Amino acid sequence: MRIRPIVLVPATGLALLVAAALPAPILRAGANVAATMIEVEGEGAKYWTRWRGPSGQGLVKDGKYTDKWSPTQGVKWKVPVPGRGHSSPIVWGDHLFITTAREDGARVSMLAFRRSDGKPLWERVVPTKAGIEHVYQKNSHASATAVTDGTLVYASFGTHGLMAVDFNGRIAWHNPVGRLANTHGSAGSPVLYKDRIFLYQDHKGTEATGAYVGAFDKKTGKQIWKTNRVETVGWGTPVVIRAGDRDELIVSSQRKVYGYDPQTGKELWTVSGLGFEVIPTPVVAEGLILCSSGRQGPTIAIRPGGSGDVTATHVAWTSPKGSPFIPSGVVVDGVLYLVNDIQSIVTAHDVKTGQVIYQGRLGDAKREGFSASPIALNRKVFFTNDDGETFVLQAGREFKLLHVNTLGEQTLASPALVDGRWYFRTAASLLAIE
Repeated sequence: MRIRPIVLVPATGLALLVAAALPAPILRAGANVAATMIEVEGEGAKYWTRWRGPSGQGLVKDGKYTDKWSPTQGVKWKVPVPGRGHSSPIVWGDHLFITTAREDGARVSMLAFRRSDGKPLWERVVPTKAGIEHVYQKNSHASATAVTDGTLVYASFGTHGLMAVDFNGRIAWHNPVGRLANTHGSAGSPVLYKDRIFLYQDHKGTEATGAYVGAFDKKTGKQIWKTNRVETVGWGTPVVIRAGDRDELIVSSQRKVYGYDPQTGKELWTVSGLGFEVIPTPVVAEGLILCSSGRQGPTIAIRPGGSGDVTATHVAWTSPKGSPFIPSGVVVDGVLYLVNDIQSIVTAHDVKTGQVIYQGRLGDAKREGFSASPIALNRKVFFTNDDGETFVLQAGREFKLLHVNTLGEQTLASPALVDGRWYFRTAASLLAIE
């Protein structure tokens, strides 16, 4: 064990130098097949068509985006949002889509707004009477972010099923999928890949109705394949990566990370070592898949490829604690940034080695104080907490807090960024910042 100094910097800007014992990351040898995230291509790359944007990991191409705002500064438009939901906005053209829930989850729907001025366009209610799914107090019945290919918009509503609508709000198809019994409710977002949509739901149930990862035809909603899983809780979103000459569907959830064949659903490999509760979406950098597990659990860096249990051969490094419970990580120039939302501490890791570069405090320590995932833009990293405060960090190998913005409203959803505008969904509003 090595002793490293950690600089904890409160939002007030006062520096506190403390000595803390941090176990060194465990480095291992392994295969050399490199991982890359499969990003959105074509026209969709200009917009924000899915959870965490075109990159799938919160990275925004440099541009003329403001890094300062307040409830009165920089707000282009602001409109009320009916119901309750934590799904993030997605954007295509002049359309912006979110999901919401009313009547304590008995009625769930898709909402469309005009992106240029925030005008509400339509609402489409999911045609189901599946009953109300139990959710944790911080969760909602509309937490999964939708995804679009420019023709249809696809959304998961947990027990209420998968639904696709066109840009006029007409339902193209609805697949009930099956009732869910997740401890804190469902939350994972669907992923679009070629002609299909991927979704995994880890929950308790019978062999016929229990946990699964599945592929559904994007034109009809019909099931293409379904692979049973043994995990009982999980709220994450899968990612699809390129590993050498093959694509892999990655599911990071309870205790393990899985690699599946996107075409058939066949299990390719597994890596053990995560915690019991997993929400963060994996990120990919330096050829590695970076998976974090909740409530200060471990983060694991995995080389893709292989077959069977590859824990002993394909784990590049592990960091035993300090991981986020809810927010995903983000990587800029070989540095992985994670916010521990139990103590409001950001940790910067060297992606290749797992070495802790620094730690710094983002505001007051507050249990489960961050839900939104960070955004990286113009060599800055933006962390938004549940109180609507956004901490703007200079990207680099030293902790440098530039300033703190505020929205003045509870904010649990991650923002979308398109054409120089930020789009935030708060507890009561949808707003554009320019």
